[in-house]
Amino acid sequence: MSFVTQHPINKRWPAANPDILQLYSFPTANGVKASIMLEETGLPYEAHKVTLADADVQSPEFLALNPNNKIPAIIDPNGPDGAPITLFESGAILIYLAEKTGQLLGNNATTRMHIIQWLMFQMGGVGPMFGQLGYFNKFAGAQIEDPRPRERYINEAKRLLNVLNQQLAGQDWIVGDYSIADIALAPWLGQLDFYEASDKVGITDFPNITAYVERFMARPAVQKGRITPPRD
Repeated sequence: MSFVTQHPINKRWPAANPDILQLYSFPTANGVKASIMLEETGLPYEAHKVTLADADVQSPEFLALNPNNKIPAIIDPNGPDGAPITLFESGAILIYLAEKTGQLLGNNATTRMHIIQWLMFQMGGVGPMFGQLGYFNKFAGAQIEDPRPRERYINEAKRLLNVLNQQLAGQDWIVGDYSIADIALAPWLGQLDFYEASDKVGITDFPNITAYVERFMARPAVQKGRITPPRD
């Protein structure tokens, strides 16, 4: 038996080919980071749909892979030094896959650190702040009469968008060439429409960003990764 077939998660999401990388995910802004990266790099992988329902993410099988009960997570049976590796946290998965393949992490140490810098900008800023904006603008928080929480996250989203719009001035991608920083950031920028917040943050005031998202969404690997694994 292989490492994958022996892992508890295989009882709920059995691998058809346990010799290749296994992705456990759902097509959210965080989840598609991993699937887009796998499509961009050409690594063979098998995708398993793990919904956001407690029945999936709180199941003992999934918690055995990610005790933080969030997608995405991976098992790579061909990890560092020939040993299997399990990983959760989308940013960590992006860095791992970039290092494994030698792709999308720059060609020198300085560029590599700048790419990681913008990846952290997404992880620590854009993701959490846009998520809160979505909560207070579209979901349960929208029922709160006090406008201050919603205004706080609208203003913070505008601030973050302005930072990105300036960074994209005169260039197609966040750090020169296309990289994992773009794979992390662009799906979250696309979330503004889903959160019904594009007008409220004045997205048309940031033309570099709107053009950037269009470039990103036009990539074949992005189009495939955004629907992997399928929702249905």
